[in-house]
Formats: sequence, structure tokens, C-alpha cells
Amino acid sequence: MDWFLKALKKYSTFSGRAQRAEYWYFMLFYVLLLMCATVVDMVTGLYHAETETGLFGTLVLFGLLIPSIAVGARRLHDTGRSGWWMLLWVIPLIGTIAWLVFTLQDSTPGANEYGPNPKETPI
Repeated sequence: MDWFLKALKKYSTFSGRAQRAEYWYFMLFYVLLLMCATVVDMVTGLYHAETETGLFGTLVLFGLLIPSIAVGARRLHDTGRSGWWMLLWVIPLIGTIAWLVFTLQDSTPGANEYGPNPKETPI
């Protein structure tokens, strides 16, 4: 939970680096919040089956959209890539696989053009 809150504190910070734990814990809690919001939508009758959307799910989705893009860009910076590599999501299947490989890679050792290695920096 600390990693999720750490990423939220950097709500729209696209500079710097984010290690794997920060990125993946943020995504874990993001998905869990979306699932809980969808359940609340279904229980309260706010879920629309045709569009597969609901009020609370949509609020969570759009409320955490900017932080998810920011932590994704910082994760790419940690592997030595520009945040523009996030556009790989536009390419079906191949882009998703490449994105997964990039986010699972270890940090580049030492400082790079995006800042010091967060693993080597005391928290």
C-alpha cells in the first residue's frame, strides 16, 4: 500500500524514475480499486451491462488515469527509455508484450539521463 500512496503523491510527476515495485504495486491496487468499484456499481444498480461501465468504476478509472500514466513514464525512465514508449499500447498484442517486457526489466545501474537509481537512493 505504501508504494501505491508513494505513486499518488507524485500524481502528475513525469520526471524521475520509478522502480518495479512502485509500478507494479500501483497497478495492483489500481486494478483492485477498479474491481471493488465495479462490484459497488453492480450492487447499487449503477452498472450498465451493455457498455460494461458504471459510475464508481468510471470515477476510479479517470481519477487514477494521470497517475498511472505518470508512474508508467517513470518506470520507463528507470529502464533508460523515454516515456513516449508508452505509445506501444497502440500496437495490438506486440505493443502489449513489449510494454510488459520493458516494465519487468531491472533498473539501469547508477544514474541515467532521468535521474539517480531509486534502488540506490535512500527512501
